[in-house]
Amino acid sequence: MEASTILPVLKKKLAFLSGGKDRRSGLILTIPLCTEQTSMEELSSTLDYLLSIPSEKCKARGFTVIVDGRKSQWNVVKTVVLMLQNVIPAEVSLVCVVKPDEFWDKKVTHFCFWKEKDRLGFEVILVSANKLTRYIEPCQLTDEFGGSLQYDHMDWVNKRLVFEKFTKESTSLLDELAVINENEKASQPDKASRPSDSNALPSFDPETVLQTGHELLSELQQRRFNGSEGSGGGGGTAWSPMDDELLAQPQVMKLLDSLREQYTKYQEVCRQRSKRSQLEEIQTKVMQVVNWLEGPGTEQLRTQWGIGDSIRASQALLLKHEEIESQHSEWFAVYVELNQQMAALLSAGDDEDLLELKALQQQLSDVCYRQASQLEFRQNVLQSAHDFHGTAQDLSQQLDGLLGMLCADVAPADGAAIQQTLKHLEEKLKSVEGALQSLREKGQVLLEQISNQSSWFYGKDMQIENKENIDHIHSIMEDMQLRKQRCEDMVDVRRLKMLQMVQLFKCEEDASQAVEWLGELLDALLKTHIRLGDDSQEAKVLLEKHRKFVDVAQSTYDYGRQLLQATVVLCQSLRCTTRSSGDTLPRLNRVWKQFTVTADERQHRLDMASTFHTAADRILKEGSEPGELLDVEVFEEVETVGKALLDRLTVPVIFPDGSEQFFGSPGDMASSAENIRDRMKLVEDKRLQQEEAEQLQEEVALEAGPDES
Repeated sequence: MEASTILPVLKKKLAFLSGGKDRRSGLILTIPLCTEQTSMEELSSTLDYLLSIPSEKCKARGFTVIVDGRKSQWNVVKTVVLMLQNVIPAEVSLVCVVKPDEFWDKKVTHFCFWKEKDRLGFEVILVSANKLTRYIEPCQLTDEFGGSLQYDHMDWVNKRLVFEKFTKESTSLLDELAVINENEKASQPDKASRPSDSNALPSFDPETVLQTGHELLSELQQRRFNGSEGSGGGGGTAWSPMDDELLAQPQVMKLLDSLREQYTKYQEVCRQRSKRSQLEEIQTKVMQVVNWLEGPGTEQLRTQWGIGDSIRASQALLLKHEEIESQHSEWFAVYVELNQQMAALLSAGDDEDLLELKALQQQLSDVCYRQASQLEFRQNVLQSAHDFHGTAQDLSQQLDGLLGMLCADVAPADGAAIQQTLKHLEEKLKSVEGALQSLREKGQVLLEQISNQSSWFYGKDMQIENKENIDHIHSIMEDMQLRKQRCEDMVDVRRLKMLQMVQLFKCEEDASQAVEWLGELLDALLKTHIRLGDDSQEAKVLLEKHRKFVDVAQSTYDYGRQLLQATVVLCQSLRCTTRSSGDTLPRLNRVWKQFTVTADERQHRLDMASTFHTAADRILKEGSEPGELLDVEVFEEVETVGKALLDRLTVPVIFPDGSEQFFGSPGDMASSAENIRDRMKLVEDKRLQQEEAEQLQEEVALEAGPDES
């Protein structure tokens, strides 16, 4: 019977063991009756429980029962005494019925307990409370009987509850721990055949039970010490019911010792369990990681072998690969955690566990590193494919732009614009060449990566069918090469056309320049070629210079004509017309005709001047010799040519268009005329001198004639 089952009855204090002892060292059992009707059944249950507490040795010394009937009726007291015969007849040595003062005297004679001693099995005496010390020492009596023994019934009940709970839990825990430890010991040799209940847990927390036991033991030891001291010194706390005979302090100590021993073994079992559980958990997680990486993870990579056919497709594949990497990252994080756990176990593990752990760690590392390298390789392939398609797209756009330039009509304003256009074309072509070279390099890198790409099937060396990818790469590079070649051919044609246009503009420019030069020669002829010379020698020099000047003008005119003819040929080749073919040739012809008229006029004047100066020089030179006479025709020729030349100087040059232009300024013409007149005057003076000489000769001849006659 446990206190918890009859706790409400125990709290009524129908009977109690105060811890006091009689002179025979027997325990004192007190039954305090009250004015209210006492339930014999509850009292019987209380007595049964109380009598189950002491040890057999203690029971052998017998009990002294104090029945306090001062507040009860005689018939209740009698019933209780008779009930003792049925409950504890063998253990009862003496029953002391505490009677009320002057109340039961007459009734006692009707029922004498001492006469029934043999039938009852114990002695019953009626005694007043103040006479109770005759049988029991005051120090063994509680205060309601005038004694000094302190007793707190509720405290005793609570301690009994604690003791019984500890006893029950510790006993049950000891059995469970013994079974667990034995099972663990039996399962050690063969780990594979470990029973399913090998990880059973005790019903109670060993730490809590041990703590409760230590607190209980400490309380018992403290109360025993205080009680012994109190009984010896006559003061302080009196003897406590928590005696080792009542609560079995040695039993608590024995239970604690056994519990500590089994708990120590159980802790080792738990440690082994924890390590084993941790190993099993690690192995489970390792297999989860390995199975996923070798299964779904490998399958994901195996199905992702394409490189896309455009930059958009390669970007989509990169995004898909990032999703795959994200899923792998979660498992790689588990791998890192497991690797740390295994490293910690390896550093503190037993020899028998090291091989298994190392094998798990090596297996996990191999799978993870292999999968990570495959992810990285796939990432590199996709990045190379993205770069390749990006370069191909840029090159395609450049080729489209270049083709657009080549297909557009060219209408440059001048040669500089053509040169700029040519430069722009060359830059475009150079950029295309660089982009194509970059495409080849990136394509080669991608081809090498694809050629090294192996199957994603874990543990197998199977080549993936990459023919489609390889053909696609070669197709793009060949297509770009053909497009670039076509553009180069078109650039060559455009370059030739541009160069012809440059030549055309150059011819037009040079033809215009020839017109300007011819105009400048005409202007110089009119403004600076004025002098007619001072004598025949100078006139001849001027004639020679004039012929050379005319030759230069002729060369300029011929050069301009040739340029214009080349312009016509180029225009026919380019199938275009220019402004030069409309106005440059008429201007050139007009200026040339003006120059021709002016040059002819200049030539005629120089010829007349040469004739004039030659005749004049002859007259002046020959006429200077004494006695030499010139013909009159010579003088007349000089006069005639001189007058004709003077008249010529006053006549302007009349151009084909009817316009007129004089040589030099009026002052220049006056200077030339003055020079001619001076020469004519000298000739005239010479003629007069000759006439005078002739007249003188005639006179001399006339005078000599008469004399001779």
